[in-house]
Amino acid sequence: MLALRLILDTNVVVSAALQEEGFPRIALTIALNRPARLYVSQPILDEYTEVLSRAELDIPKGQRLRLLQLIKNRSFLIAPYRRLEVTIDPDDNIFIEGADAARADYLITGNRRHFPRFWKGTKVITPREFIEIAAPHLLRG
Repeated sequence: MLALRLILDTNVVVSAALQEEGFPRIALTIALNRPARLYVSQPILDEYTEVLSRAELDIPKGQRLRLLQLIKNRSFLIAPYRRLEVTIDPDDNIFIEGADAARADYLITGNRRHFPRFWKGTKVITPREFIEIAAPHLLRG
């Protein structure tokens, strides 16, 4: 089986941290394990760190640090080679830049309206849509 090349928007990581069950947690778990490959850039890691640290989210420091370390240990660091301006929210361009550099199959987000439907070979999908593709057996029950 070929590895799925993935980029996760911050909202998926935050939702996974806040909810033990649900599509974002499943998507993150799949992304961090073979044969999937999660790709991150330094700007993406910086955004994960900043958002997960927000006081209003009330994510315990130990949990936050463990999650960030897990992502760093199990992801592939990329360096996007060009700046892009294609998203509605300029802060989201880092994910398209990452998808471009990683040649990602999927960019997974809970906020699809901020992104184009596709960027080159990358399809922008929700966590649920990703699970339908990568692990449909988890939706049956």
